[in-house]
Amino acid sequence: MRERILDAAEAQLRRHGPAKTTVSDVARALGMSHANVYRHFDSKAALQDAVAERWLSKVSDPLEAFVTRKGPAARRLEGWVQALAEAKRRKVLEDPELFAAYHAVAEAAREVVAGHLATLLRQVAAIIADGIREGEFKVKDPAEAARAVLSATIRFHHPHMVRAAAGTEVEADIKAVMKLVIAGLKAGAL
Repeated sequence: MRERILDAAEAQLRRHGPAKTTVSDVARALGMSHANVYRHFDSKAALQDAVAERWLSKVSDPLEAFVTRKGPAARRLEGWVQALAEAKRRKVLEDPELFAAYHAVAEAAREVVAGHLATLLRQVAAIIADGIREGEFKVKDPAEAARAVLSATIRFHHPHMVRAAAGTEVEADIKAVMKLVIAGLKAGAL
């Protein structure tokens, strides 16, 4: 039932946007009372947070494969950044109205966004830690290096910047930035 409610909420967000989507709209779309929706989500904000969390998980969950994959950490890290950038770009280009609605919901769901960023940082830090263990990277603190990697690549995955660059090719820029980032990790710049 929870997934059906989230599906209906997503459809309503696409149609009306976050400000005009109500719990009653979601309930009506499912042919149930709003009280039934409140059994699963205690407020409109909680429902929108759950929608944002599910949406952001669709971005971060596939990236986990780069964390667990075998092979050189540099190649895995570059693949991770490229996959993140592609996932964000796809969301902007394939359904810009839904992206705008989700972006607005995500901005209001600060704890959900903080959790998403924590997941991304954990994934990058794990790849970097593997690189340190294998002697590929020389940095001292994987968490600090992960924050630097996300900062260095922010233009490829931050929603505002992705939207601004929509329709442009950024693959060459990602490769150039990652070449520089990986050189820094190998040299022990941090």
